[in-house]
Amino acid sequence: MNQGSAVAYIAFDGDHRIAGGDLREIAQAAKELLDRRKDAAILVFDGVTSDPVDIDFRGTVADVQARLPASAGVPATAEDTGPSPPRGPGRPKLGVVAREVTLLPRHWDWLARQSGGASVALRRLVEEARRTGEDSHRIKRAQEAAYRFMSAMAGDKSHYEDAIRALYANDPARFEKLIAAWPADVRDHTLTLAKRAFRRDPQARAG
Repeated sequence: MNQGSAVAYIAFDGDHRIAGGDLREIAQAAKELLDRRKDAAILVFDGVTSDPVDIDFRGTVADVQARLPASAGVPATAEDTGPSPPRGPGRPKLGVVAREVTLLPRHWDWLARQSGGASVALRRLVEEARRTGEDSHRIKRAQEAAYRFMSAMAGDKSHYEDAIRALYANDPARFEKLIAAWPADVRDHTLTLAKRAFRRDPQARAG
């Protein structure tokens, strides 16, 4: 998959991508198209979440842009929508917090045999669990974004249901093959979204 990086927002007229980027630019491109073709079927999506974006196209381009929300120019990124990344190895920035931990004797025996002692081993186990959990959450959000876009834009396309199954089955080769015949712009953006769902954290894979 060689699709480009995600855009902030993306707009389609039917199966054709008409713009991608800042929402003000999207609004201008869509409004100018609507002024030329009243029958244009404009759909605008958040480039990360695939949530639909409603734009009031009445009036001039300036009128349309003036009605956009103040936060429209700074959409959430894939990182912003999830938990903060885990800290690296070592003590937390604000220092170690001492709290009671209750374990069975065999757990303490195992921890005592680990390199660095019980405290280091516990911190390492917590960080590994956080990485694994956050990777799962990221993949789920990416799957939902791809599914949302596919449902809106490709529900009538060939192999749609099989492609959805391949998305959730983590089968990128089959997924790409199933959507290969879709209109180019819809297919390419679908692949861009799905690529984030198929990616795995190397440390999570190694575990």
